[in-house]
Amino acid sequence: MPAQTSFPSLAALRRLQTLNHVHAPLRRTGSGRITNGWTCASCRSQLSSSFSSSSSYNSTLARRSFSASSKRYSNQSSNGSSSSSSSNNTNGKTTNNGRRTVLLAAGGGVATAGLLAFGDDVKYTYEAVERTGRVASALAVCVNDYRKTLNAREKIEDAEEKQRLLRECHQRCADRTLEVLEKSGGIFIKLGQHLSAMNYLLPPEWTTTFIPLQDKCPVSSFESIERMFLQDTGTSLWDYFSEFSREPIGAASLAQVHLATIKETGQRVAVKVQHPSLQRWAPLDMRLTSTTFKTLKYFFPEYDLEWLSSEVEISLPKELDFTCEAENARRTSRHFSQHAPSLPLVIPDVLWAKKRLLVMACESGHRLDDLSYMDAHGIDRDEVSATLARIFNEMIFGEGAPLHCDPHGGNIAIRHNPSSRSNKAKTNFDIILYDHGLYRDIPLPLRRSYAKLWLAIIDGDIPKMKRYVYEVAGIGEDKFPLFASAITGRDFINVVSATDSGGVLKPKEASEQKSMSTALQEGLIVDLVQMLGQVPRIILLILKTNDLTRALDESLHTSQGPVRQFLILARYCMRTVFYEQLEKIREMSGGGGGRGSLWSRPGNVVLVVKAWWEMARVEIKLEVFELWLRVKRALGLGQGGFGQSVPVGRKGQRRLEVEVEREVEATATA
Repeated sequence: MPAQTSFPSLAALRRLQTLNHVHAPLRRTGSGRITNGWTCASCRSQLSSSFSSSSSYNSTLARRSFSASSKRYSNQSSNGSSSSSSSNNTNGKTTNNGRRTVLLAAGGGVATAGLLAFGDDVKYTYEAVERTGRVASALAVCVNDYRKTLNAREKIEDAEEKQRLLRECHQRCADRTLEVLEKSGGIFIKLGQHLSAMNYLLPPEWTTTFIPLQDKCPVSSFESIERMFLQDTGTSLWDYFSEFSREPIGAASLAQVHLATIKETGQRVAVKVQHPSLQRWAPLDMRLTSTTFKTLKYFFPEYDLEWLSSEVEISLPKELDFTCEAENARRTSRHFSQHAPSLPLVIPDVLWAKKRLLVMACESGHRLDDLSYMDAHGIDRDEVSATLARIFNEMIFGEGAPLHCDPHGGNIAIRHNPSSRSNKAKTNFDIILYDHGLYRDIPLPLRRSYAKLWLAIIDGDIPKMKRYVYEVAGIGEDKFPLFASAITGRDFINVVSATDSGGVLKPKEASEQKSMSTALQEGLIVDLVQMLGQVPRIILLILKTNDLTRALDESLHTSQGPVRQFLILARYCMRTVFYEQLEKIREMSGGGGGRGSLWSRPGNVVLVVKAWWEMARVEIKLEVFELWLRVKRALGLGQGGFGQSVPVGRKGQRRLEVEVEREVEATATA
């Protein structure tokens, strides 16, 4: 049919949408100016030629239609009556009017059909241009702002004035970026949430500005959810559910959650639905993210953040596939039920999953920063902090355990559960873990080296720190202090301090945070960015998990300081090292021909006892410390039954550590 073949411009419009032809929103011209280029030259020429051929074809079609009409009209006239000169003149006028009428009709038909056929495509193209322009303009303004500020700083000698100029520039650019992230939504919100947790890398003006993104996420309409459910399952939403809340109970950057009731069983469930717009915009948004970091690298080569966009390109497709999330949730639930059943961890059971839909058991709770809820129900914040430490150390160091790499405040909840006291942990609460889309497995050699690195940090052993930093991240001696600070979130002076002066075990003070921020402002951040671009991607995710769990712990405002968390960490690290030593003993017993028995050689007994004692020493220290905490609570010196926090203070903390050491020595002697 001619009507079906008269629109060659459709191919051109679709070529415009192909991401391979959507070039960088910012490109440099020969004079060094920044221009907004959206299509390549070949696309523009093809589009122009397509429209030309389309016009030519439509004109030819119109002429053919007119010719056919004229012939039909002439035949009718000759058969109906004789012609005369006056009638010939009239017929000539009619013919001219008919030509115009047919041309207008043909043109109108083409335009109407084109609008109907291209409506969605034109809308997408317009929105893509708008989306790209929004990112491009903000990027250009921020780049220009930083260049002007850095040039102005070179002319100023006053150090405080230099810092003021840079801080103000940070804040202006962070505010502009926040506006773009909020308007664009989708993966831009996800990126902003990640950046808000990178306080070891970004200035505080950026991280604090992005904090609202943790709770400020877009909400998709109920009608779009209904359409997506029908498209993905082939059945109506109401064929499966008897009830489905129109408003979500929670919204995140990639999805939102609705409460529903299954029609057949009456079970109350939570339905996680992906934002329908992500399927259309995610590829373009990932390209824009990559282009943004490439542009930053071009203008500021020392500030290379391309590794961040690379990680987004790897992890985002997995997060957008809810079948992967379902498998991660099931696997995590199996691991903790088999290897750590005493921990009060709840993973919502998954009923079924599609790529953009996930139906799971409804498990509700309160945010971890809801301190009034915990205090009202007598939930001990110190115990919550310790439980979180055990859960995530099990994920990092547990044999075959998967690691949840996105444990921010919105993905963890707590609920009062008095019946939990029957388990070995003796707690009165449950920890609920949501959003299992971003998971990684830590290779066994890396896990073992990582455990030894933490033991060296806790002991303040610098030579071992250097050795294991290289094994873990490939970082040499020149950068190892920087990596040690990044992984602990502490000033390197405290990292290498002797344990008798506190080291990383002493609470972090405001002066330490200020000195770290000042160091970042003075140029240390450049070294940090370059270092993080060299480390394995799994290390970046471990760093992210460390940062998020530290933020969760700080939000609890516990009274015990970091000592207990580090003792729990040391316990898991020593367990990892102990199992490695047992494996080496078996290999030695096998004489190079495989794994032998631990007791096949007399000397093995000494090696096994030595390895066991190294682990038992940490276990005893932790048990004594926790016993001391229980005594404190019983005497009303710490958190009481209503969760009221009583700070220990630096002197009290040191006295507590001395008492623990004495108890350990007495126990060891006995």
